[in-house]
Amino acid sequence: MVKEIISNAEEKMKKTVTVLKKDLNTLKAGKANPTMLDRIEVEYYGTMTPINQVANISAPEPRILLIQPWDKGSLKAIEKAILISDLGINPNSDGNVIRLIVPELTEETRRDITKKVKKFGEDAKVAVRSIRRDANDKIKNLKKENTITEDEMKSAEDNVQKKTDAFVKEIDSIISDKEKEVMSL
Repeated sequence: MVKEIISNAEEKMKKTVTVLKKDLNTLKAGKANPTMLDRIEVEYYGTMTPINQVANISAPEPRILLIQPWDKGSLKAIEKAILISDLGINPNSDGNVIRLIVPELTEETRRDITKKVKKFGEDAKVAVRSIRRDANDKIKNLKKENTITEDEMKSAEDNVQKKTDAFVKEIDSIISDKEKEVMSL
């Protein structure tokens, strides 16, 4: 029972780190990266569809994204979705493909992105700590029901804390690496 609680908590913490990495990849960091467009959805035949499901996205050059729609009729919808997104890049279309030129980052933009990176990191840490709290509550309930002993409860809580500390350390490392990447581009 206790092992299952700890295992579930660890799995949720891993998912939190995965989400953090995915969120960080969507940030505009000065070089073209197809994952920047992952959060953008296009109205495609009346349904909101992720842009990578209606077009091929590539980065032929370090600062250019090339979007090739599979259906030429969706070109305007893709342009519109990019314009209304928080990306801040104007699409250039030649009727067949859309080019996004990722601008060089100014010092102010770098600082803003670094603030976002820190916020993503703090949100991830809060999520991990919340998972820890839930796991500890479940462990305490097992103690109340006399399913486990006091020593088993303390041991399980220590185990959960060690896992929490490890994931917080990993999050700090990911955030630090991303900040260095943003500031060095």
